[in-house]
Amino acid sequence: MKKLHLIRHAKSSWASDSLADVDRPLNPRGWEACRTMAPQMVKAGCPFEAVFCSPALRAQSTIERIAQHLPDRDISWRTDNALYTFDAQELLRWCRKLDDSRLAVVVVGHNAAITDLCNQMGDRFIENVPTCGYVQLAFEQKSWQDLSAGSGKLLSFLKPKMFLSK
Repeated sequence: MKKLHLIRHAKSSWASDSLADVDRPLNPRGWEACRTMAPQMVKAGCPFEAVFCSPALRAQSTIERIAQHLPDRDISWRTDNALYTFDAQELLRWCRKLDDSRLAVVVVGHNAAITDLCNQMGDRFIENVPTCGYVQLAFEQKSWQDLSAGSGKLLSFLKPKMFLSK
């Protein structure tokens, strides 16, 4: 069985029109969402091992902040330029190239790729994975290469609003 843990980057800032998309930082709401979501992701079963992240500053900052709020874990990640994508098919191609020795992989990336991939691969419809949202999909396949449409089971879908006090 394979497990795919998907984290959409936290809320980013649009304060500067001069920044390239890849260089947009997190805003204060994004920082708070990382603090809130980090322990919830662990409770849901995210192992934070084999973590791969988009090179975008907002994605890098998301995993950095999550790691800061889980000090009992030694979280490290690899940046992969292919994860700076908004296309589910590109994300699926990336997943299919994973080493089969990996049973679980964590991806920190972007929408619409994450939501669309969940809907293509999972057994339940998700209208939108919000910023700093977390999804866990399980697949019966023994090889990442064999992932196919509808072959995943949605085990967890968490949103920051689920845990923020009102």
